[in-house]
Amino acid sequence: MAEVKEVKLYGAWGSGYCALVHHALKLKGVSYEYIEEDLQNKSEIFIKLNPVHKKVPVLVVDGKPIAESLVILEFIEETWKEPPLLPEDPYKKAKVRFFADFIYQKIMPTSHAIILSDGEAQMKATKEFIGGIQKDLPSNGPFINGEKPGLLDVIVGAFSAAFRVVEDLVGVEVMDKESESFFQGSRGDQGHGYSL
Repeated sequence: MAEVKEVKLYGAWGSGYCALVHHALKLKGVSYEYIEEDLQNKSEIFIKLNPVHKKVPVLVVDGKPIAESLVILEFIEETWKEPPLLPEDPYKKAKVRFFADFIYQKIMPTSHAIILSDGEAQMKATKEFIGGIQKDLPSNGPFINGEKPGLLDVIVGAFSAAFRVVEDLVGVEVMDKESESFFQGSRGDQGHGYSL
């Protein structure tokens, strides 16, 4: 791809999907302008950028919008090669993509079920959530997929706030202390509350 001149990220504070795009851009060393979108009163510009779903995040590169967080992550990986988010080996790459989809399809919906339920249903969802995080995700080093942060670290790290909400809500520790390093982060970078 030709040299990129302008990168903008339309997002909303508190969205894990926006946070993961932020983490990927930061890890790649890409400078960009962050634009906070009011989801209750979406701007005309934003609706033109994502007329189909009208959801954040939207990454705009040299005036061309890319929507949907996993699609945006693929675009980032293909546009800015270093450092890589995916392993070179096709089999390992497929495994990482499988677990990225697993997080989206199983773990995140379970976290929403915890927040929206109570009693026995909430405890059942909590057990599924913790099992998915602690048992199903691979761990091959200081980061989820080895010695350097990659795609799974970007995704899981972006949703670490959801883990804290679950912990506060049900009083159960989601991450054991050995795994906690995957999800460390602090608020305040770039003015929208995410850092890696």
